[in-house]
This record gives sequence, structure tokens and C-alpha cells, in this order.
Amino acid sequence: MKNIRFYLIIGFIFTSALGTLSHFFYDWSDQNLLIGLISPVNESTWEHMKLVFFPILSWSFFIPHPVSESSPSLRPALLLGGLSGTFLIPVLFYTYSGILGHNITWIDITIFFISVFSAFFYAWRLQDSARIYRKRTAIYFLTVLFLILFILFTFLPPDIGLFAEP
Repeated sequence: MKNIRFYLIIGFIFTSALGTLSHFFYDWSDQNLLIGLISPVNESTWEHMKLVFFPILSWSFFIPHPVSESSPSLRPALLLGGLSGTFLIPVLFYTYSGILGHNITWIDITIFFISVFSAFFYAWRLQDSARIYRKRTAIYFLTVLFLILFILFTFLPPDIGLFAEP
């Protein structure tokens, strides 16, 4: 349990740091399209969902063997937590900005950290769940589906509010 807790705490730090930095990667790379696949290419809410999704996806590949062996549900729990944290961004953003009628940068940043914390807290709560392990194929499918959607909608965003810049 100590190893799992340590892995998730380091993952929270990794995801927070990488997510924060990846906000700038696209511009720092002179708008390289490959970088744009995993980093926001504009200020739309959809593109900002990448800030949680891709760092957690990356972190899920770094589960040490002893940790994954002691908790086979950890990877699907982490990916499900990542999906929930990713979805929390538009829920919280549109809730508060809809109430206020505008967005505030420091609240947007706070939403990012709340979403990352929520993802790792969720992973911690579910990491020993046999039910999550049994649902791992569906969780992996959803993760791959969102990976494809992030790539597709980077180049061909639908004409709806989620993809518009605020």
C-alpha cells in the first residue's frame, strides 16, 4: 500500500507539472503539429482537457512491476480517474463561468489542479477494486477512443461551444 500511495503522489506531481508545462508546448515548439496532438493548440475547453488526459495516460505506463503486481487494478483505476478528471474540466469550467457570465484565469488554473487531484484520488479509491479490474477492457477502450478523438478534433474540431475559444 505504501508503494501505491507513493506512486500516486509522485504521479499527481508529475501530472500537475507536465500538464502545466504542456499548456505552453505547442507555442514553444513553433506550433509543431505533432506537439499539438498532445498539447492545447488553442484556448478552447476541449484543448485544455488534454492537460489532464495525456500526462495521466503517460504516467499510467510507468507503473513499476512490483506495484502493478500488488495492485492489478491500479492501471485501469488510474485511467478511469484520468477520464473523470478530464471530464471534470468542462463541468467545472462551464458551471462557474455560466454562473458568473465570464471566466477568471486563476479559477481556470484551480480547476486544472482540482481535476488532477480528483483523478488521483479516484485512482487511489479504486486501485484495489476487483470490479474495476473486470471492467479494464472497457476502460482501455474508452481511453483509446478519447485518444483518437483528441487527435481527430485537433485537426477537425466540431462547430460547437466546447471547441470554441472563450
